[in-house]
Amino acid sequence: MRSGAFYVVAHAVVGALYLLLALRAWRSLQGDVTAPASADWSAAALPLVALLHAALLGEAIFGDGAFRFGFAYALSATLLLAVLIVWAEGFFVPMRGLQLFVLPVAALSAVLPAAFHGAPVAAASDTLALRVHLLVAIAAYSLLTIAAMHGLLMASIDRYLHGSTSDGRGTFGRILREVPPLLAMERLLFRLIGAGFVLLTATVVSGVFFTESLFGKPLRFDHKSVFTIASWLVFAGLLAGRFVFGWRGRTALRWTLAGFLMLLLAYVGSRFVLEVILQRV
Repeated sequence: MRSGAFYVVAHAVVGALYLLLALRAWRSLQGDVTAPASADWSAAALPLVALLHAALLGEAIFGDGAFRFGFAYALSATLLLAVLIVWAEGFFVPMRGLQLFVLPVAALSAVLPAAFHGAPVAAASDTLALRVHLLVAIAAYSLLTIAAMHGLLMASIDRYLHGSTSDGRGTFGRILREVPPLLAMERLLFRLIGAGFVLLTATVVSGVFFTESLFGKPLRFDHKSVFTIASWLVFAGLLAGRFVFGWRGRTALRWTLAGFLMLLLAYVGSRFVLEVILQRV
């Protein structure tokens, strides 16, 4: 089933639907889609596509009776939750600009499990501790992924506003009219980082207990734990700098992207090297 034609086509359909929604958001920002019903259709369609994505991902992880996981599954689950968070946030603040960042990446992540099947996690596949740890970790990844994309959007808007040709016309000018003011976006950014940091802390703590119960050691200092702790330290430093020194703007963006990059390397990047480059699962 996992490598069958139906499975591959189903994942491709989900990816294509994400791209279709991204294209609709893009055309809407260009002024080609103006009817309010169009926005309602998109808001209703996005959770349905995410539900189909979740069903296929669940089949990929649990479908053959074994618990399978790998970089493609982790990335796909992270972007699935990110899509749902962006969709939910859209009821409170305009998020079409951020959708242009999230949906194309979600489309790619939805297709990856059809090509990269991970490996069975036999050592603790039936333990609740592992599943809770993975769920918390994916939630932390998702919030901090959105924070990184949110920061990139803020940086792009800031550069546009300070450019010599920022006359309010064109697609980017329409994006500016679709997003809150930069100060409001900055507050939202730090709320995302704060919530993601809490979940990342829970990931580190639960990882310590899970490792101890599985391997009899409180912590294994491998590449995953080193990059995760490094990411935790970066985000802790960013939040401390915000509280003590009032960090914002480009300083906050650099710290956010540095922490996100380390978090990406902690599991997704290292598993990509093992599964794809080194062909070791």
